[in-house]
Amino acid sequence: MLAALVAVGLGVLAITGATWAVTPGGAHVLQRVAAIDRAHHGTPLQASGVPRQLAQALVATEDAQFYRDNGIDLQALARAAFFDVTHGCACQGGSTITEQLAEDLYFNGNDATLLGRWQDMIVALKINGHLSKGQILAAYLSEVYLGHGAYGAIAASQVYFHRPVGQDTLGQAALLAGLPQAPSAYDPIRHPNAARLRRREVLAQMVADGYITRGQAARANAAPV
Repeated sequence: MLAALVAVGLGVLAITGATWAVTPGGAHVLQRVAAIDRAHHGTPLQASGVPRQLAQALVATEDAQFYRDNGIDLQALARAAFFDVTHGCACQGGSTITEQLAEDLYFNGNDATLLGRWQDMIVALKINGHLSKGQILAAYLSEVYLGHGAYGAIAASQVYFHRPVGQDTLGQAALLAGLPQAPSAYDPIRHPNAARLRRREVLAQMVADGYITRGQAARANAAPV
């Protein structure tokens, strides 16, 4: 039994080393983000320019362990892996914000295979070693597609709310944070009811994680999308 465990461990180390050697280094994240924004006539967010409530809403919704992980969330990964193995697919989530950033920048937004997920993880570890958490958040919020032709939170805030992202209300920040999962389905212009429900989910998670009170959530939910 011990020999088998040792063999498995050595195999994992060998695969990790090989993947590390052939995947991108993660040192050019900010340059890639800037290139995406130039292509879509946008402006990258700086780490100091990420609105506090938008950061809280995104972390609560997408990656609760963001400030404590090293780019990957082993618990979420284990849950997703168990589901995939038992269902014979690569269909569960579990990706951290850093992994999503790696997927978008280096793998064309497609990690529908187990190999793709594995590569995302390795590159996420590299990105986490190069950038601060604030820089990672800013990079992700600068390049992620948020629907209606908008790449990044700056563009999306103008498209949906006609105001700078730094002036968004709590409800607007929650709405933006809920869009990456399905930007077309939650588009507040085309699908306001779906957007309202998604905003409610994000605000509820922010309450659960202690970022806002129930009263703040209720007032945000009462506003039109």
